[in-house]
Amino acid sequence: MIIFLPEVIMRRMPVSDRKYSMKVYCLRVFLVSILLICFYGLDAQTIHHIGADFSPSYVFPTNPFFKGTLTGKPVRESMSAHIKYGFQFCSSGNTGKMYPYAIQGIGVAYNTFFNNAEIGNPVALYVFQTSRIVTVAPGLSLDYEWNFGASFGWTPYDPEHNPMNVVVGSKANAYINLGFLLNWQITPGLNLRAGLGLSHFSNGNTGFPNAGVNTAGGRVGLTGSFGRFGPVRKIPENCFTGGDAGASCKFEIPKVTYDLILYGATRKRVLLWDDMDPYVTPGNFAIAGLNFNPLYNFNRYFRAGLSLDAQWDESANIQSHIAGEYTPYEDVRFYRPPFIEQFSLGLSARVEVVMPIFAINLGIGRNIICRGKDTDSFYQTFVLKTNVTRNIFLHVGYQLFRFREPNNLMLGIGYRFNTK
Repeated sequence: MIIFLPEVIMRRMPVSDRKYSMKVYCLRVFLVSILLICFYGLDAQTIHHIGADFSPSYVFPTNPFFKGTLTGKPVRESMSAHIKYGFQFCSSGNTGKMYPYAIQGIGVAYNTFFNNAEIGNPVALYVFQTSRIVTVAPGLSLDYEWNFGASFGWTPYDPEHNPMNVVVGSKANAYINLGFLLNWQITPGLNLRAGLGLSHFSNGNTGFPNAGVNTAGGRVGLTGSFGRFGPVRKIPENCFTGGDAGASCKFEIPKVTYDLILYGATRKRVLLWDDMDPYVTPGNFAIAGLNFNPLYNFNRYFRAGLSLDAQWDESANIQSHIAGEYTPYEDVRFYRPPFIEQFSLGLSARVEVVMPIFAINLGIGRNIICRGKDTDSFYQTFVLKTNVTRNIFLHVGYQLFRFREPNNLMLGIGYRFNTK
């Protein structure tokens, strides 16, 4: 699994090569997820879904560029059009009985902010999953849907040709969306869905600037279905008691599982001096980390526990180790910080939503072994786990500091112990 080796292995690469390698890693992780979707979708027992959505949105003015104070042209609206393919496990199998309403698949979206010259019209390629939250009435339900992928075709910041766009620093950015939708089943093979959602675009601190683009808006669309329709069958709830399954059950969930994750990434580092513009250090810095995450399985949808989180950040606390005289507008040189200032060990509380193929893990923690202001902090993690086998999963995550400061990506692989 060479594509998931921690980025510390690449720290001696030239800057240009290291940046290219991270883009390749991100693309490979995403392509493996798509291949898994296609593999499961080829099963003749599945129900297939093809949909088209339209989404007008409001752009949050989180930056002077969006407010129009830099250009006199505020950016307030965006629109996107989506085409998606998804599949649903047949209810004759265990997975279909456990998750009878879950649909997962791949999608593509065209986005416009009505400012192609400075922002671009990015195209997003993503995986998604949707399922029922509650039945509102016969034929009507409240559903959720998340999208996770990459967007391409942005017009990034350039000091000479695009100096006003101080928001987007990369031609490619991550794309995340969460929506809540009313789902009306018009016929067995046709559904109308409408609701609200939030979207976020960011490069995960792999480029500068990285202010992020955030939107909120509506979504409306039609989904057509074909395949083996039939009555919904569910496995009885007493089959999901954390290991105390009934005698008639064919499926059993262990009480506790243990996830071990290795990950790597690169990041940019921006230094700040009082009353001066931010200084972007040249090149990219390596990240390597390890998580050990015991989780208690409350039921088939939800597990929670604690995680021991170790991370090494090549860029941590470099501002405290500047070599010689400097001005922020010159090529600032640094001594390498001692290991204890680059390393941190934290403890976090984790919750995880479990569905077919995917699991979403959220965490909040505090570094307990650390030194320096760059690591002495609370942190938050957002992770998507994609199952490759019963024990092995892909790990794509993002870490924040102090609930607001973007820190780094976490791209890696995990192994789950004590599965059944």
